[in-house]
Amino acid sequence: MPHALTSLTPNLIVSNVEQSITFYRDTLGFEVETIVPDFTPYVFAIIASGNVRIFLNSPEAAVTEYPVLGSRPLGGTLTLFIEVTGIRELYERLQPLVKIVMPIEVKWYGQTEFAFADPDGYVITMAEREK
Repeated sequence: MPHALTSLTPNLIVSNVEQSITFYRDTLGFEVETIVPDFTPYVFAIIASGNVRIFLNSPEAAVTEYPVLGSRPLGGTLTLFIEVTGIRELYERLQPLVKIVMPIEVKWYGQTEFAFADPDGYVITMAEREK
């Protein structure tokens, strides 16, 4: 094989970078690695939790780089699938804070999962493999 894929980082176009930083940091426990510029309104941020990294991009900055995105709605059909530990405790903590779009359940393939929407409608599924 001539090349290897080494990582995947979702680049979410969000309506308000500051609002998304607040949601991912305060609700989900992500840390902020980078914010551009150093003052509001922000146009870009990198957030991380463990091995999970997400880029948050303002629509204006993203469309400048990727004009094809200009006519597409935020959120769309993208879902983020994040594997976690302690899913039942996480569900109990998040349930009053987020819009649950799939209640917690054990799936036929042996994972416990639940899903919720972020402020722009991106669906985030949290999953833990049953032992």
